[in-house]
Amino acid sequence: MSLTEAEAPSFRSQVRMAIIWRSGSQIVGQMIAWVSTFLVLRLLSPADYGLYAMATAVLALLTLLNGYGLANALIQRKEVSHHEMRQLFGMLLAVNAALALVQFLTAPLVASYYGQPMVADILRVLSLAFLTNPFLALGYTVLSREMDFRRQAQVNLSAAVLGALVALGGAMAGYGVWALVFAPLTVFAVRGFGMMIAARIFIWPSFDFRGTSGMAGFGGTVALSSLFYFFQTQSDVVIAGRAFDAHTVGLYTTSLFLAQIFVNKVVPPLNEVAFTAYARVQDDRDALARGFLTMVRAVMLLSIPFCLGLSVTAEPVVHVLLGEKWLPAAPLLALLSLAIPWMTLQVLFAPATNAAGKPSIAMYNSAMGAALMPIAFLIGVQWGITGMAIAWMLVYPAMTIITAANSNPIIGITARQLVTALTPPVLAGIAMAAAVLGADGFFQPASPVLRLVNLVGLGALFYFGWIGIFARDRLAEAVALIRNR
Repeated sequence: MSLTEAEAPSFRSQVRMAIIWRSGSQIVGQMIAWVSTFLVLRLLSPADYGLYAMATAVLALLTLLNGYGLANALIQRKEVSHHEMRQLFGMLLAVNAALALVQFLTAPLVASYYGQPMVADILRVLSLAFLTNPFLALGYTVLSREMDFRRQAQVNLSAAVLGALVALGGAMAGYGVWALVFAPLTVFAVRGFGMMIAARIFIWPSFDFRGTSGMAGFGGTVALSSLFYFFQTQSDVVIAGRAFDAHTVGLYTTSLFLAQIFVNKVVPPLNEVAFTAYARVQDDRDALARGFLTMVRAVMLLSIPFCLGLSVTAEPVVHVLLGEKWLPAAPLLALLSLAIPWMTLQVLFAPATNAAGKPSIAMYNSAMGAALMPIAFLIGVQWGITGMAIAWMLVYPAMTIITAANSNPIIGITARQLVTALTPPVLAGIAMAAAVLGADGFFQPASPVLRLVNLVGLGALFYFGWIGIFARDRLAEAVALIRNR
């Protein structure tokens, strides 16, 4: 669909409001979740987080097959019938019931692999999460097609608040790792039933799957892409869980959690809105290219200072947020944070190529990562847990470059346009990191809180000062986006 000049301002306004609601609720929800998370981290041990990470590696794998690709197939279409929605619901129920059964039955095998019997119990309880997915995906499909992210935001925020309360309450009550288990189950349940109610869609599922080959093909390709992406990003936990004890795995996974906060918590809601917006203009190649480059400039303007800043302030960040017992995680955080700007850029491509009707591109890119990253982790583990972090730092840049080369022709942009979009924040980020490192070497107050505040303040001042002097147009564009111009 190509937008007329009269339709374009209204469409931009829709996209802007969608971003405000989806990202705004995500930011508020994550602030609540982070306060809870950092309090829980102080109450629980690295071993608790290590056990949970071992179990959730399996949950994350099966979740990638939960049928969201089927939902995206209908979001991408211009017209969808009531019968197709019933078929989607039926397919979601069948797929997720099968996934829940697989996780329940294979739990003892996973526990045996890790040598941790408790992992089996955790997996059996977490299998309940799959039973909520059909309702969540159905409501998400309806609301996304309508670009109604306001009601989605309300449901997501409610789920975040309740999940945070369950996690904190469980940790304070002494439930240990089970506090980490019941919190996401609460979030899944509230989001699942809340999203269906918000979408006001109450239909009977149809298990007559005739005529769903197109939906299944698109959804299957997206699911396969997600499966490859799992091996690309989660195989480290599978390898580390076998090679190290729960304490060491907990240090590593918590460092990775902190390093990936921006790409895992801030970018996904933006990508959800972007996919819907790209799908609306999929027949207008210039609009798709402009929208994608705007997304890259906006996201990387924030991602680069966050990640590089986290790398150079890793020690005071860990000390202040997690406490002294987590300080061994600081060197890992410093290394992992250097890989995340590349990861952030890579995940921006898939929504655009999927919306253009080419999910095979994202699948190929994920397959490439699924081959390279496990090999890198198997090599890196020979040098201990630090080697795992170095594997991220060395391999992800190459994968992102390959992803861009495969995706750019579909989106309609050139390598030069992409480099031009990235250059200002990259230069400003490098200069900021150098300034913060230099200042930290000369001045280290006794209080870790004061040290962190000083470094963050200096970094923000230096970064945005650099952008303001050498790339003022980026600030102007950001302000224009906020003002809907």
